[in-house]
Amino acid sequence: MARLAQTAGLTDVQQEILSTVRDFVDKEIIPVATELEHRDEYPQQIVDGLKELGLFGLMIPEEYGGLGESLLTYALCVEEIARGWMSVSGIINTHFIVAYMLKQHGTQEQKEHFLPRMAAGDVRGAFSMSEPGLGSDVSAITSKAVKDGDEYVLNGQKMWLTNGGTSSLVAVLVRSDEGHSPEEAAAKPHRSMTTFLVEKEPGFGEVRPGLTIPGKIDKMGYKGVDTTELIMDDLRVPADRVLGGVTGRGFYQMMDGVEVGRVNVAARGCGVAQRAFELGVRYAQQRHTFGKPIAQHQAVQFKLAEMATKVEAAHAMMVNAARKKDSGERNDLEAGMAKYLASEYCKEVVEDAFRIHGGYGFSKEYEIERLYREAPMLLIGEGTAEIQKMIIGRRLLEEYRFQG
Repeated sequence: MARLAQTAGLTDVQQEILSTVRDFVDKEIIPVATELEHRDEYPQQIVDGLKELGLFGLMIPEEYGGLGESLLTYALCVEEIARGWMSVSGIINTHFIVAYMLKQHGTQEQKEHFLPRMAAGDVRGAFSMSEPGLGSDVSAITSKAVKDGDEYVLNGQKMWLTNGGTSSLVAVLVRSDEGHSPEEAAAKPHRSMTTFLVEKEPGFGEVRPGLTIPGKIDKMGYKGVDTTELIMDDLRVPADRVLGGVTGRGFYQMMDGVEVGRVNVAARGCGVAQRAFELGVRYAQQRHTFGKPIAQHQAVQFKLAEMATKVEAAHAMMVNAARKKDSGERNDLEAGMAKYLASEYCKEVVEDAFRIHGGYGFSKEYEIERLYREAPMLLIGEGTAEIQKMIIGRRLLEEYRFQG
């Protein structure tokens, strides 16, 4: 075996794309990732390189200037990019969730207006669902839109917005009780949510009248990429910027996008775990104790065997979830399983690589220190492990319903 996490059945085009991305990661990301991460510096040069490669248009249809590739191709590219630096994969993830939502649910005018510029990387996407007091309960959203003539007035505070400062288009989920009585809205909150396409200037502060991006949230890991709040204070948005042109469908549109996001998080977990394995197996052959490389000690070999098996298993589940989504079938079960397993295995593989490094793993001079701080984000991003298990459990009970 030359390399872990190989994918069978890829086309020549897919293999060429992955080879190009892998070379870019090895030459342009890995050598600078740790230094940029420690400075919490936005990787503008890397992003410009991804733009030149056409990766911002990877899944956008060719008719809108994109490459028209599958979710599988995208997920495998994300796996490679996360292997170099997970933060860079986050920069393109939210962009693609918004592009996917536009492709699947947008009006023709919305597609023609946004997708060509998104494919070129000139418009960068972000999506906003969470709120400060929300946690995993999306139905508890309090941000609200009220119709006023040909516009909607939005008020509320959103949280954990990846690309909040650098994006120029944000898909924002808010309440819009239009057409619903208070009793109906309370009984079925998912039916009274709408996604708005909010255009803004990149940057921080008041980026358009009524919309403020306060600044970057200081995080334990996942640095470089900007994570922010979003505050709407009588923000006016034209009615034609309701995603799909109809209110009340926002929750279902967002959940469709989140399924793509969960495959992406699984791919990120696979990439980080693969890099941790590479670092661990290399260090184990360089470090000597008791007169021989530690890789020759059975205890370390056991760790390496377990790490490699977890990398392979997570990769296989991620590929299965992506292919299921590409087929047009429902994939919430597969995406939930892949995200859950890949994020948990990523944490375990990174910790084992950290242990192999011994005291040096605690030093910022070693790359594993960065990975050790990055892995926990995957445990909570796009839904916690507990949420994934709820989704998995409910779907299993649907499939295995006992008829007594």
